[in-house]
Amino acid sequence: MTDTASQPAATPATTPSGEPALDKTFDPARIEAQWYSHWERNGLFRPERPDATPFTIVNPPPNVTGSLHIGHALDNTLQDVVIRYERLRGKDALWVVGTDHAGIATQMVVERQLEASQDKRSNYTREGFIEKVWDWKRESGGTITGQLRRLGCSMDWSREQFTMDPHFTTAVVKVFVELHKQGLIYRDKRLVNWDPKLKTAISDLEVETREVQGHFWHLRYPLSDGSGFIRVATTRPETMLADMAVAVNPADERYKSLLDRKATVTLPITGREIPIIADEHADPELGSGAVKITPGHDFNDFEVGKRAGIEARDMLNMLDAEAKVCQTADGLIPHEFLGLDRFKARARVIELLDEDGLLEKVEDRVIATPYGDRGGVVIEPWLTDQWYVDAKTLAGPALEAVRSGAIEIVPKSWEKTFFNWLENIQPWCVSRQLWWGHRIPAWFAGDGQIFVAETEEEAREVAINHYTAAGRPIKDVEFIDYGNLKTGSCFNNELPSLDPDIVTLERDPDVLDTWFSSALWPFATLGWPDENAPLLAKHYPNDLLVSGFDILFFWDARMAMQGIHFMKEVPWKRLYLHGLVRAADGQKMSKSKGNVVDPLGLIDQYGADALRFFMTAMESQGRDVKMDEKRVEGYRNFATKLWNAARFCQANGSVGSTSIAAPAATSAVNRWIIGEVVETVVALDKAMADLRFDAAANAIYHFVWNQFCDWYIELIKGQFDDPDLGAETKAVAGWVLDQILVMLHPFMPFVTEELWSKTGTRERELIVSAWPDPQASVDPAAKVEVEWLIALVGNLRAAKSELGIAPGARLTAFLAQPSEATSAIIARNARAIDRLARLDAIRFEPAPAGPAMQVGAGDAMLAIPLDGVIDIAAEKARLEKAQAAAIKERDALAKRLDNPAFAQKAKPEAVDKARADHAAHAAEAERLGAALARLG
Repeated sequence: MTDTASQPAATPATTPSGEPALDKTFDPARIEAQWYSHWERNGLFRPERPDATPFTIVNPPPNVTGSLHIGHALDNTLQDVVIRYERLRGKDALWVVGTDHAGIATQMVVERQLEASQDKRSNYTREGFIEKVWDWKRESGGTITGQLRRLGCSMDWSREQFTMDPHFTTAVVKVFVELHKQGLIYRDKRLVNWDPKLKTAISDLEVETREVQGHFWHLRYPLSDGSGFIRVATTRPETMLADMAVAVNPADERYKSLLDRKATVTLPITGREIPIIADEHADPELGSGAVKITPGHDFNDFEVGKRAGIEARDMLNMLDAEAKVCQTADGLIPHEFLGLDRFKARARVIELLDEDGLLEKVEDRVIATPYGDRGGVVIEPWLTDQWYVDAKTLAGPALEAVRSGAIEIVPKSWEKTFFNWLENIQPWCVSRQLWWGHRIPAWFAGDGQIFVAETEEEAREVAINHYTAAGRPIKDVEFIDYGNLKTGSCFNNELPSLDPDIVTLERDPDVLDTWFSSALWPFATLGWPDENAPLLAKHYPNDLLVSGFDILFFWDARMAMQGIHFMKEVPWKRLYLHGLVRAADGQKMSKSKGNVVDPLGLIDQYGADALRFFMTAMESQGRDVKMDEKRVEGYRNFATKLWNAARFCQANGSVGSTSIAAPAATSAVNRWIIGEVVETVVALDKAMADLRFDAAANAIYHFVWNQFCDWYIELIKGQFDDPDLGAETKAVAGWVLDQILVMLHPFMPFVTEELWSKTGTRERELIVSAWPDPQASVDPAAKVEVEWLIALVGNLRAAKSELGIAPGARLTAFLAQPSEATSAIIARNARAIDRLARLDAIRFEPAPAGPAMQVGAGDAMLAIPLDGVIDIAAEKARLEKAQAAAIKERDALAKRLDNPAFAQKAKPEAVDKARADHAAHAAEAERLGAALARLG
């Protein structure tokens, strides 16, 4: 049962029949909050439909720290269009909603709050700080969920999820432990993206590349035998303190002798002797063809070092967690460097090399430099021990799922990108050096053993079994969690037990990457690992995932891996990837450019419906959306036009229908509009099946604006009181308006629900009504008749406008030898022709001699004399002058566009504008030519 008393209040005015009258103006702000509250309060986002076919989507969980940006608006609008459509089709439509705990982002927000009050994280235990985070989440963590409500997202808020909820944490821990048992999670020493400010590893997605003005230093490394130098170049000269080799291409003849005699280099400053090695990484065409190799501080060098036989444990590390110089394992870095910031160390290295004559030259260069998007400092490739997932093994079934069609990627063009990444996937680093997040369920023993378990009790049991099997029976296990101390981890804060029969285990202080937990979203949100969870059986796999292409690898692919691995089924049957929302000029939005658009500001100005319709209409598969506020305003006008059409129907006694099937109709215009509904429903269903959001929006927009508002309402004016057609027309108009409200509802939920509630007595709200089923067909004869009439009126009005004739001027038309069908149409529609076309008569005879304009409709070409109507000579002169100007502009733009230099050198937005202007002038020249032709 719904709480009808809580529906948004009706307006005070009423129609003559006693129904609440619509306001004269459409005010989205008045209705949006009221209706959303009503839907949510009455459980209408997921009505009770236990026996209905399920349809399931999950939202990409936004960061709990986030606020609604224009990309969220696009992504969630598309999902809401789908879920409202499927709900109207009677499905058990579940839209899972929740937020991500956003490890780094959330920890930074809370740390900044502490700093603002002269406090800091290190003043708290880990548990104390985490409690601070939970306090923040309770007070401020719901910003974006409130904003999603403003957008109209019909999510199942009764089951709102959070990735740190207890049931979700249980799932995350279980997955980690199971993957570790299967050998698919392991600990390894590798290079990671290290943020020296946050002091944690970060994912590739959290690294942003900036173009920075820098230098390319050319250095000379002395050959150890004193026979000369080998030249290398670098953008990071400080890393030479940890160089372990110089690589040259094996095919480079310049260095063949050095390779043959196994020559070495003595590094300046450190005196370390390092080999010259052969590796394809060195490009003979680039610089000297020789490359310094620092495997502990460069991703490419790391791979070169491995190929050269250097184990990761033996690679030299010259930086600590804050990117300050520390001593390498061989102890060769001079004392003066120890503790220096990396950039100060860089300056000192250059100074010393220059003093020794080993700095050959310095080039100014623009360097692509990685920055942490949260910490805002240069990222350092850093060699450290981390937890890794064997992503290559997990990727195999995900690849096969797309190849076999078990997962359909839309648009299909993204398949190649998906395959390329998964076929070349690297181990996935899943550990982060943070306090906020899912704690890694691993414990370290002093002898190097690591025990992974879901709980401490299980870890105790595993440890006891391990040592017993190893021939060292122990009495007990003692747990120490140094990660919960203010001073951090390491076996130096309190002494472990000295009893040799008691093993001390230290809890891993790290947490898991947030992408690890969000990869479980499609099934952990449904109750897994409880295999008997009712939602899990019914709603997994999901039907559809809507996602931005930018998280295809970070989230979508990982969901595919984990879903298939743990559920033995794909997580969703279809994956729809949309583009970015760009600024009007096509540039990527960014705060630094000042071109970011606030969706909430657009909602305040134009209403949520207008913004939603813009997003849907502009979403064309494979293309980015260009922001255009004028279009948003246009869709606000579209809602207003529908509002006024509903007021017209209401004022004429045409109210909501009591039947889902089309009413009986005898007049051509009523039979025609029923057929247009039939065709629009078919077009909408096809577009939604194909996930062509733009086609769906355009189909309903064209029907509402053109067929219904512009033509049908015009054609039926005067029929409401007709003794023969009045009742029929009222019934048909009311039924068609109902179909419009239902079809438009997924795109514009607020205005349609308000109109639905005010245009008839309803058994239930629009959001849970039924999708149209006209149970009718297109009437070909009625379609021909009405389209003939529309063509006549439309073409005549256009001709009048082109020739400067007043719209209300009454004219006479001549039509010699009309076809039998045309004669019948004219006879049946004499009143409409008189009223809409402003024709005194259509005479079935040749037109008198003299200038006349030609107007076509169907198979007829009507001649309308112009003598005495306009000054023919003056009008011809005006049109010819305007046409000449349009042709001149058209041809000048064509010449510019044909010039290859313009296309290559001009900004893309300038080229796009030139093309648009050329098309506009060409169309204008064609229109004016047609007008001249009308004058004979």
